[in-house]
Amino acid sequence: MTNPSPQLSPAPSAREATRAPTRKGVLRAAAKVSALVPHTPLLALELPEGGTVWCKAECLQPMGAFKIRGAWHRLTELTEEERARGVVAVSSGNHAQGVAWAARRLGISATIVMPADAPEVKLSETRRLGAQVVLYERLTQSRDAIAAEICAAQGSVLVHAYGDPWVIEGQGSTGVELASQMDCFAGGPPTRIVAPCGGGGLASGLALACPDAEIVPVEPEGWDDVTRSLAGGAIVGVGASPPATACDALQTMATYPINFAVMTSRGMRGVAVSEAEVRAAQIHAFRKLRLVVEPGGAAALAAVLAGKVPYDGRTAVILSGGNVDPAAFAKVIVQS
Repeated sequence: MTNPSPQLSPAPSAREATRAPTRKGVLRAAAKVSALVPHTPLLALELPEGGTVWCKAECLQPMGAFKIRGAWHRLTELTEEERARGVVAVSSGNHAQGVAWAARRLGISATIVMPADAPEVKLSETRRLGAQVVLYERLTQSRDAIAAEICAAQGSVLVHAYGDPWVIEGQGSTGVELASQMDCFAGGPPTRIVAPCGGGGLASGLALACPDAEIVPVEPEGWDDVTRSLAGGAIVGVGASPPATACDALQTMATYPINFAVMTSRGMRGVAVSEAEVRAAQIHAFRKLRLVVEPGGAAALAAVLAGKVPYDGRTAVILSGGNVDPAAFAKVIVQS
């Protein structure tokens, strides 16, 4: 199995190589996103053991996930010359749709490298949004190497799903909205934000947006490389034989130094959740919030419901995506 590392990914441009994400950039991204789409709802969820957490329903974004934020900020920051050359992204589906949605709106050509086993709903929607999809085998091919070849051949700009400063800032706009909403409804900004984690783009952005809140990244068991990296103080990959998981949106092989630097600067500690805990969270969100949340999007809620993350009256949970295969979701709900 190919085990991509940060060093095997397409080299950043000179502009990217010297830039770190900033809170100022997050605030600029938040202003852009606020002018683009309505704020997603913040919903109070009473927990079975008592107490309340606040759920930010990013699953209700126009393309079903928070990824629209980073994609829009990144693509609107491209120069005219970069726009003319088009963009390339790698994604299991949510970042793919975010980039495709933004690219279509801005008149930019987009090519997305996606795993052949991505949910059909994500593949078909990415194509419907006008992007060219290039498939790869998740466990035997390097998506980053494929993207690098396309970028070199076409002169395209890589829009990485998490290891890009503009993408990180865009994802951080979630936290800007969240803080404002919690000031209004919870009596103050979040003290803790629990977020699903793949490569760490959302966790990094939230850390910049909400510097006084504890950020808790949550990953599926066996794909908890960020959790292990944070615990060990150095980036480690998933490994050669990761287990199957329904959390396709969180299947990243390793975080990037740009994300790791932000996360370690805040002393983050990650949490891993089981497949059963994720299913329980999907069911709970459906029954109590009337929301359809995909497995990866429910990971943070799973950690709270399983008692792996403490909560107080100002703990927030990010429900990051709702692009789930209808048959798979129905099976989870019916078997509950």
